Amino acid sequence: MSLLDPVVIIIGAGASGLATAACLTRLSIPYIILEREDCSASLWKKKSYDRLHLHLAKQYCQLPHFPFPKNFPKYVPKSQFIQYLDSYATHFHITPQFNRLVESARFDESIEKWRVVARNVGSGEAEEYSGRFLVVATGRESEGFVPVVEGLGGFTGEVIHSTGYKSGEKYRERRVLVVGCGNSGMEIAFDLAVHGAKTSIVVRSPIHILSKELMNWAIELLKYLPFSTVDSLVLLLSKLWYGGLAKYGIQRPKEGPLTLKRKYGKSPVVDIGTYNKIKSREIQVLPAIARIKGDEVEFENGNSHQFDTIVFATGFKRSTHKWLKGDNYLLDEDGNPKPSFPNHWKGQNGLYCDGLAGRALHGAGLDAQNIANDIKSSL
Repeated sequence: MSLLDPVVIIIGAGASGLATAACLTRLSIPYIILEREDCSASLWKKKSYDRLHLHLAKQYCQLPHFPFPKNFPKYVPKSQFIQYLDSYATHFHITPQFNRLVESARFDESIEKWRVVARNVGSGEAEEYSGRFLVVATGRESEGFVPVVEGLGGFTGEVIHSTGYKSGEKYRERRVLVVGCGNSGMEIAFDLAVHGAKTSIVVRSPIHILSKELMNWAIELLKYLPFSTVDSLVLLLSKLWYGGLAKYGIQRPKEGPLTLKRKYGKSPVVDIGTYNKIKSREIQVLPAIARIKGDEVEFENGNSHQFDTIVFATGFKRSTHKWLKGDNYLLDEDGNPKPSFPNHWKGQNGLYCDGLAGRALHGAGLDAQNIANDIKSSL
C-alpha cells in the first residue's frame, strides 16, 4: 500500500467532480480525484445515446468559472458537451487518477483525516490515500438498474439497459419495448420511432410532460415569483399545451412538476417530440409488465405483445453505502443526501457531496462552489 496525502480527496471525475476540482484550484487547495473508469465523464462518453442533448439552455448548464463557447447551440448536444468537459479539465489542469476503484473510505479520528483505500484496476494493487476532507461526487456511479421481472431470464430476444443503447438505426422494423418513462426512456422511444422501429413504452407511474421552452421559462420566473406560484403556472400551461394525457395511457401526478422535483428528485419529462409520436400512435403506451414468456410480454391489464428487444431505461443504483463507512448523517443507503436543500451538500468530519441532490448541472456547480468555500474557511 502507498499512502498519498492531499488536503481533499474527490471520488468521481464526472461533471460534479470536475467542478469541485476547478473551484478548489481557484482557491489553491490541493486535491486528488479518484475515478474508477479510464476517463472523465464516463457516463457521457460511454453510457449515453447519440441523440442526447442537454435539456436546459446552456446558460443553466455551464460549470463554475468556465462558460460554454458562444458558438455552441442553445441546447448543447452530447458531442459538444463532452468537448466542453474535456476543455474544462484542461483549462483547470485537472488530472484525475483513473482506474481507481474505491473500496473503503472512513474517518480516522486519531489523525482527524479520511482514509480511502482504492484498488488500482490496472495493477490490482491497493492504494491508500488520506485527506482532511472527502467529497463524494460519484453521481450515478453504479451499473444500470434492471428490476426483477418474472420470466425475464427466459426472454428469447435482446435485453439491454439504456446505458448500452446508442441509436435506433439497427432496430428498423423491429418490435422494441422501452421500460421506463423518464427522460431517457422517452427520448430512446422517440429515437426508435424516428428510425422506424415498432416502438412501445411502459408508463407505469404518473408523469409531467413539459416543453424545453416551458422549463427554461420556469427557471427564469423562479427569480421573481414564489415557488408555489411558478409551479402552478407551469402545471396550468402544460395542461393547456398538451391537453388530456389519459386517453394516451398517461396520468399526471397530483403535485406540480417543480414540487415533485424538489421533494423527491423526480424530474418532469422534457419533450423532444415523443408526445407527438404517442399522439399519432407511432409509440404505443403500455402499463406495467406482469410477466414474460419467451418473446411474449404480458402486461398488468391482461394484454400480451411480442417483442424482439427490451430496453430498460430504469435508472441506476448507487453503491456509495458499500464503501463509505461511519457516515450516519449525510447520505442514505441509496446514496442520496439526507439533509434537505439547501444544506444537502455538507456532512460531518469534513465530508461533502456534490451533484447528488438531483438539481442537475447547475446544482452541481453551486455545490462545488459551496464546498470549496467551506473548505477554505476551515483551513
